Amino acid sequence: MIFARSVLFVALFYLWSAVLGILMLPLLICPRRWTMIAFRFWAYGVIGLLRACCDIRVELRGRQYVPTGRALVAAKHLCMFDVFAQFIWLSDCCIVMRKELMRIPFFGWFAAKSGMIVLDRDGGATALRKLVRDGRDRLKEPRELVIFPEGHRGEPGVAGEYQPGVAGLYRDLGLPTCPVATNSGVHWPAHGFLRRPGVIVFEYLEPIPAGLKRADYMRTLEERIEAGSNALLSL
Repeated sequence: MIFARSVLFVALFYLWSAVLGILMLPLLICPRRWTMIAFRFWAYGVIGLLRACCDIRVELRGRQYVPTGRALVAAKHLCMFDVFAQFIWLSDCCIVMRKELMRIPFFGWFAAKSGMIVLDRDGGATALRKLVRDGRDRLKEPRELVIFPEGHRGEPGVAGEYQPGVAGLYRDLGLPTCPVATNSGVHWPAHGFLRRPGVIVFEYLEPIPAGLKRADYMRTLEERIEAGSNALLSL
């Protein structure tokens, strides 16, 4: 049953994405905000398909910590849905994405239109400087900058290596960091197409104040995200 429902979901997910992508093409010459609204509509559609096809509900916790306006958000990354979900509850998010995602038809075009930040993970110090520069540029507007500190999708219960990019943004932007925990990979694995019934939870945790030393900041960030995510694995 899980296999059949997962196949149905994957088929409808790509159909929904393709149809909406075509319908969104005129937005490429419209104001950026219109594309962000369309992204939110697309993400709501994905949530509806998860519920209808796979008996997966999506829940947001820690609403009191969800930022509005200029903010730095650091989220656990277990599957591609972690990216889509942020479009729903953040008012105008700017997500740090690896450059390979920009090659995806439709998605890459609209990501560029909406001002997402493209990161070359093999670019070393040059890529880090560009990340900080682009982050400063995007936050000239009251946006929420979302970064996945591990840099790639991991496995539930396993802490990845937290990359220096988030520390560079934290230092340069001078903003508190909003950590986000999740159990998404339990129900939507990083690899494969099986979608397991249950509740995907995204939990915004108490913000980390600005001004910490780099080592203290990185330790606190990892401890909060990993502890929060591990606590959700039994759901």
